[in-house]
Amino acid sequence: MGPAAAPRLGLLLLLLFLLFLLQGGAARDTPAPPDKIAVIGAGIGGTSAAYYLRQKFGKDVQIDVFEKGDVGGRLATLEMEGQEYEAGGSVIHPLNLHMKRFVKELGLSVTPGAGGLMGIYNGETFVFEESSWYVVNVLKILWQYGLQFLRMHMWVEDILDKFMRVYRYQAHEYAFSSVEGLLHALGGDEFTRLLNGTVLEALQKAGFSHKYLHDIVTPAMRVNYGQSANVNGFVGAVSLAGAESGLWSVEGGNKLVCSGLLSASGARLVPGAVTAVEGRTRSGPTGGAPPSYRVAYETAGGPASALYSLVVVAAPLDRRMANISFVNFSPPVPEFHRHYHQTVATFVRGRLNASLFGRAASGRFPLTEILTTDGPDLFINSVGAVAPVSGKGAAPAGTAGTPSAVWKVFSQEPLSEEQRDLLFASYDAVRERRWLAYPHYRPPEKCPPVVLHDRVYYLSGIEWAASAMEMSAIAAHNAALLAYHRWYGNTEMIDQEGLYEKLRTEL
Repeated sequence: MGPAAAPRLGLLLLLLFLLFLLQGGAARDTPAPPDKIAVIGAGIGGTSAAYYLRQKFGKDVQIDVFEKGDVGGRLATLEMEGQEYEAGGSVIHPLNLHMKRFVKELGLSVTPGAGGLMGIYNGETFVFEESSWYVVNVLKILWQYGLQFLRMHMWVEDILDKFMRVYRYQAHEYAFSSVEGLLHALGGDEFTRLLNGTVLEALQKAGFSHKYLHDIVTPAMRVNYGQSANVNGFVGAVSLAGAESGLWSVEGGNKLVCSGLLSASGARLVPGAVTAVEGRTRSGPTGGAPPSYRVAYETAGGPASALYSLVVVAAPLDRRMANISFVNFSPPVPEFHRHYHQTVATFVRGRLNASLFGRAASGRFPLTEILTTDGPDLFINSVGAVAPVSGKGAAPAGTAGTPSAVWKVFSQEPLSEEQRDLLFASYDAVRERRWLAYPHYRPPEKCPPVVLHDRVYYLSGIEWAASAMEMSAIAAHNAALLAYHRWYGNTEMIDQEGLYEKLRTEL
């Protein structure tokens, strides 16, 4: 080594030493993971949030999931005569990739959607009725509606194609701090317009006829959301996608996904109703510790509370569902004066009254599902034959040798005895479940914020765009990513514009 090399070597060692010091200082400045995370609600949103929070923050963080009722929330079964039936969220779309992944990773089994024939009833007659012959169905559709069924399929597919971008965004760990921002990143101004107008307006603008909207679109809204075609355009598209083929459910009940995710997350289930979340500032040894939150809750043993570094609210902030007070926040956590819509699911084992639908009482009734249009005299939204969640049970109604079946009736209000007697020729068992199942949609919609406070996140705001199992799972994944990036200051991963083009050019 020559004499000129020694100064250069010394300079190189000095630079390496300075780089080591800088890296060590950066490492020391990196925040520690949260001590404890609270998740309020153990439905599909809360349990998938616990699952994704565990993936992001690691195995050493304590995650507590609070639930005042049964794990599963609005995914629930109802027992009747020794069999369990889906009483809440019942079917899953084949493109729901989060739900498909959960089922695979949890080792659950899938049951395909029930077959059978469908009719659409307007209170006096069937405006459309399926045949067991495919060619006959095609001819009926063409005769009554022309090519509008095909155009509807294309309209829904176009929206689904854009919506599917969310899985790529989340796979690359991008997050959004508002529901509107997420939807705009997926579908641009088109999704914004859908959110701010009704599905009726969107489809009228697209050229669909009044007859098609009345006969086909409105019944789809009534069976899925208990409301008319005046719901927002985005939830309308989700509802129409749910009317397509390939739907499935989880054998044993969709709620098994929730209990499976809870177990996989390693979270602790806390049986209790959360009553308040209080903002606090905890001073650490250096005086710069982040805010903590006191979660107060009621258990069978009395009131209790605990401190958490991060809180995820996965229960709808409707006073009838989750009456939670937010105390000592500046600025205050806003009140959401938005209401959830009641639907009643009534399970009846019996024989439908065929004469009510204009059929001979003694004849074989071929339909297994009846949807309804809007009408002043219609007291049901739909009625359909259902099978147990075990996948084993009685044959669907209408098949040879089956005098009765279990029917699930959706209605706005509980069925009176007179209404049951009118709807059924005979029955021997009745069970009822009332739900505040989904928001009451009145576009233009303003979705509640995702970030309620510095480290308090809200999942259920996404339901004001569309309420569905997959939407809750998407919101949970987004909240986990958002909480992680905001905790560690990864601002470049939040609310990025042009993601579709950016990720497409990276392929």
